[in-house]
Amino acid sequence: MQVVKTDIPDVKIIEPKVFGDERGFFMETFRTDWFKQKCADVEFVQDNHSKSRQGILRGLHYQLEHTQGKLVRVTSGEVFDVAVDMRKNSATFGQWVGLLLSAENKRQLWVPAGFAHGFYVTSEAAEFVYKCTDYYDPESEVAIKFDDPSIGIKWPLVNGKAPSLSAKDAEGLAFNDAPAF
Repeated sequence: MQVVKTDIPDVKIIEPKVFGDERGFFMETFRTDWFKQKCADVEFVQDNHSKSRQGILRGLHYQLEHTQGKLVRVTSGEVFDVAVDMRKNSATFGQWVGLLLSAENKRQLWVPAGFAHGFYVTSEAAEFVYKCTDYYDPESEVAIKFDDPSIGIKWPLVNGKAPSLSAKDAEGLAFNDAPAF
């Protein structure tokens, strides 16, 4: 595995070494010792797996209590994945990183605690899996509007069509009204 830097130094892309032939492929997706040395000295306590159809946008979410770092990847299909820095004292506060994650490119994204996270499904469907550094806490979850102009995320919307959102995400806060860390 190798780490690829992003415009926000704490957010990291992880590219696996893939060994393949006509029978299929093998890749290592996670090693505690490697991750602690190359990305972050954290412990993961929960794994999640979701499936969504094209045009679904989930996010932007973060938790004020039980703040989660997330190691995310796609096992089927493709998504545009985004991390927004919510750390008020950070030099990159309010900035975002976005990239395509897919079953084909096999990339992972490390989204540290203190970031809002979301993804948009660009393929017909996608399965999204992620490891979390703390447990899900719905009482402290915050949603920010995906299209907040002060953040300016350039979502690759399929055919320019508005994404499908949950009620929680449709009612998300403006970035300037959202609590920061």
